Amino acid sequence: MRLRAAAVLAAFLLTNSSPSQALAVDCRPDLALFQGRGATIAVPVEIADTAEERARGLMFRRDLPAEQGMLFIYDSPQPVSFWMRNTLIALDMIFIDARGQVRHIHPMARPLDETAVPGAAPGDPAPDRLMVLEVPGGDAARLGIFPGMALAHPRLPQGVALAPCD
Repeated sequence: MRLRAAAVLAAFLLTNSSPSQALAVDCRPDLALFQGRGATIAVPVEIADTAEERARGLMFRRDLPAEQGMLFIYDSPQPVSFWMRNTLIALDMIFIDARGQVRHIHPMARPLDETAVPGAAPGDPAPDRLMVLEVPGGDAARLGIFPGMALAHPRLPQGVALAPCD
């Protein structure tokens, strides 16, 4: 409940401040801030940034609170694919490039399915991904996250970020 309240407060501050003020105040590691079409969506996140954390991900968890997620961060942009082995809950997978642009969303990945979910849509000319956000199945659409949105996050290379934190 406290994380949800923080997300609502962050969203309020972002939509009632200038972008540079909001990002300087609210851009932090435990919050993914998506911007697009005049809206900002704040999603509290856990970080998975080591090989071990990324390999385990959300496996064996029985739930993931609505409007929260796990942000997988790689050391450098690369082609990625995910599967749902030992994952007990449906997930939306949001694939993000090194500039923070949402490039692809795979909605409602089926629990326990071992079929590879590619990080790029067929024909994507730039298939490398730096981050992947997993949220409960259906949350990407409910929250209004769509391809083309820009993620503001301090772990993006700020010199090329579409929504820099500075």
